[in-house]
Amino acid sequence: MSTLDMNFTGNKLIALLFIVLPFWGYRIWRRQIQRKEEDQYAAQMGCKAPRRWAAKWPQGLDLLLKAGQHARSQTILQFFLDVVDSSGPTHEQQLRKKKFFRHNFSLGLRPKHFAPLMGSGIFTQDGAAWRHSRALLRPQFTSNRYQNFEEMKKSVESLVDQISPDSIVNLQPLFFRLTFDTTTFLLFGKTLSSLQSSDIAGKESEFAAAFNLGQDYLSHRGRLGDLYWLANTPEFWRACKTSHRFVDDAIQTALDDAEKPKSKETEDEDSKNYVFIDALIQETRNKKELRDQCLNVLLAGRDTTACCLTWTLRLLARHPQVLKRLRTEIEEVVGLGEHAPQPTRADLKKMRYLDLVLKEVLRLYPSVPVNSRAALKTTTLPVGGGPDGKSPILVRKGEAVGYCVYAMHRRTDIYGEDALEFRPERWEDGRLLRDVGYGYLPFNGGPRVCLGQEFALLEAGYTVARLVQKFPFLTVPQDEAIVATGKEKQVLTLVVASGDGCRVHMRS
Repeated sequence: MSTLDMNFTGNKLIALLFIVLPFWGYRIWRRQIQRKEEDQYAAQMGCKAPRRWAAKWPQGLDLLLKAGQHARSQTILQFFLDVVDSSGPTHEQQLRKKKFFRHNFSLGLRPKHFAPLMGSGIFTQDGAAWRHSRALLRPQFTSNRYQNFEEMKKSVESLVDQISPDSIVNLQPLFFRLTFDTTTFLLFGKTLSSLQSSDIAGKESEFAAAFNLGQDYLSHRGRLGDLYWLANTPEFWRACKTSHRFVDDAIQTALDDAEKPKSKETEDEDSKNYVFIDALIQETRNKKELRDQCLNVLLAGRDTTACCLTWTLRLLARHPQVLKRLRTEIEEVVGLGEHAPQPTRADLKKMRYLDLVLKEVLRLYPSVPVNSRAALKTTTLPVGGGPDGKSPILVRKGEAVGYCVYAMHRRTDIYGEDALEFRPERWEDGRLLRDVGYGYLPFNGGPRVCLGQEFALLEAGYTVARLVQKFPFLTVPQDEAIVATGKEKQVLTLVVASGDGCRVHMRS
């Protein structure tokens, strides 16, 4: 390189530094000004520093190591109970106030974390897009209540037929197939019948394995924050591709059906029944948009209710006195045995203790155990600061606020000294539910409260009632150890599933 070239290159570097250094300097200066303004705002609002985790190593590396150990042993939620200053009702209520939430918080990085698998749907959207998706889904649960219940009953009967008397069965995969069938009915207007067809069951198993693995990666991406791309492994992309292919096939069938001419009778029947995919197709024929919306609803309908049923049957098998009282109630309302009539909606409303059982299951194992929001602008939360945790805290723009409903539902100051125990009777007089307010959030709350919670409770209640009717005596298999509630292995993705399945000895 000539001296002239070297001088020219050196001049370019000097010129670049003259441009870059002032820019960096301005950003640093502006950030200092912003921090000073935020500190003044915090002082005006009476904010104090939040309590910190008791880390022993620099940068909290010991806590990260401990979290990794818990994750590998499938006990990550026990880690939250040990180290997190638990979420409280005051924060939960503030985060769910419609005006406060809309103007101060967003989903943060969640859309980027979820994008490869879930795309853009009701779980990953904010603002107008989310409100539109919610409006599309709402009629499914308000217009079709009778039809939804009748189709759900058929799927439950298919599940019951899969179980032989006096057998030991892992119910968890059956529950996922059940809720897959009922949710595909909500989506497509017809169930894919994985509990009846061996061919569909095989495809559902392939989809379930891929979808569950994909969710596991989404959970890892969420924990990585800005470094979520580190989880972009070939295994993750294969899981996304398999999940998408399955849903794409169902969508293509719906698109083909939409092109077929319909008789007047068919049109009249269709006008009475709201079908989610038909409403979507009227707005777009873009297959990715259709897939994204369907996958979001499939996650909500399939995984949450299947996990609720899994924990319910596990707990009933491990608490014979609770099962005995529930069995007595079901016998009094509709009877027991193979020839007992199927419960009606009116019968289920009479089963008060069944309702208490489900409330208690969802307290211990809420549908969405961990969640977070990101601040759109610098704001405050009413408590959490100072040595006693009762002062406001400052949340700077861009900072994430995590909250753990799983931990909050186990707080002894809300639920008493036996908060870690499974005791449905705690809800008996109805007073507790009124008193705890936002201390009980099994289906989220505020503007993003679950639209399908009524159907989910109906499906769970009917399924439990039918299983107890036909198999009144549910016990833990003799070769399985009984561990304390909350100490069992748990698989935390977007929901919390049982790491040990749900093996139950079904005796009639």
